[in-house]
Amino acid sequence: RMPSIFSYQSAEVDWCEGNFERSRIIAEYYNTVSAGACQGQAGARAPVSCFWEMGEVTRGWSFADTSCPLPLAGIFSTYFHMTLSYMGQLLDELSILWTLAMAYAFWYPRVYFPRCIKSRKHFFWLSGITTVISTFMSFIKPAFNAYALNCIAFHLLYLTRRELKKCNDKRVHRMAKVMVMWWVLAITSWISDRWLCGLWQAINFPYFHSFWHVLIAMSLLYCCPLVIYFDINYEMPKFKPKLGYWPSDSWPVVVPYIILEEPHKQC
Repeated sequence: RMPSIFSYQSAEVDWCEGNFERSRIIAEYYNTVSAGACQGQAGARAPVSCFWEMGEVTRGWSFADTSCPLPLAGIFSTYFHMTLSYMGQLLDELSILWTLAMAYAFWYPRVYFPRCIKSRKHFFWLSGITTVISTFMSFIKPAFNAYALNCIAFHLLYLTRRELKKCNDKRVHRMAKVMVMWWVLAITSWISDRWLCGLWQAINFPYFHSFWHVLIAMSLLYCCPLVIYFDINYEMPKFKPKLGYWPSDSWPVVVPYIILEEPHKQC
C-alpha cells in the first residue's frame, strides 16, 4: 500500500542531518529550527516602511502583498523538515515557486519584457500561466524541483549585472556584492549538504542545509531593496532613490532601505 502523502519520511528527499536524533516528533531538528530564518528575514524588513509606500505609489498595491508569501514559505519549510512528508516537500517547493512568480510579476522591469508583451497586465498573465504549468510539472519528479528553483538565481544575477552596468552609485554596487556573497555561501552550503553528505556525516557535522536557510535569508535581505531600487528608476523617474542602512552603516549586518530624493538625476 502506498504511504500517505502526509506520513513522516514519505518525501523523495532526505537531507544530510540525522532524523529524530534530538526529538521524537521533529525529523530534522536543526533544519526545522533554521527554516524560521525566512520568517525572521521578512520581519526584519518591517521597520523599512518606505518600501510599502513606494509600492502603493507606483502600482496601487502594497509591498507587503508581495512579501507575505516569504514567511509562508518559511512555515512550509519548517513543516517539511519537521515531518519529511511528501506533502511537506511539495508545499515547501511550490511556495518558493509561487513567491518567485509573484516577485517576477510585480518587479520584473518592463524593459526586459518579451516583445509580444505590451503591458504589465499581460506579463501577469504570462507569469501566472507559466507558474501553473510549472506547478503541475513539479509533481512529475519532485526531487528535481529544488535544482530547478536554484537555477532561477542565475537569471536574477544576470539581470542584476545588466542593471549595475547602467549605475555608477558605489553603494548600489556594494550592496549587490554583499548580496552575491551571501548567495554564494548559501548555494555552497546547499550543494555541500546534497553532494558531500557522506563526508559531513563522517565528521559528525551534517548541518549545512540549516546554514543554507540562514544564508539565503541574508541574501534576500539585500536582494529585495536592490530590486526595488532598480524598479524606482523605471517606474518613478521623478525621484532619485538612495540606499540607506538600519540601524547604522557601520554594523556588520544591517537592514537596507530606500530613501526617495528629488529631483531625479540619471544614475
